[in-house]
Amino acid sequence: MAHHASAKKRIRQDSVKRISNRYYKKSTRTAIRKLREMEVKDEAAKYLPKVISMIDKLAKSGNWHSNKASNLKGKLTKMVNAL
Repeated sequence: MAHHASAKKRIRQDSVKRISNRYYKKSTRTAIRKLREMEVKDEAAKYLPKVISMIDKLAKSGNWHSNKASNLKGKLTKMVNAL
């Protein structure tokens, strides 16, 4: 248990941040899943920049490794182009 005020505050901040990070990660994974299920190229091409933006935000904040983000973006772009 934390004894200092700063440690207690850090615990509070971490719990809020954890919930926020979980929300953004889950919504991005859902968006990726939705993109992969699309079969119409025009629809997928319009949706791709939104998903890439979400992935970049997670990589920028350090929630996802930059290499993971890069791999995902490449694979998703390749998938959309192949439609």
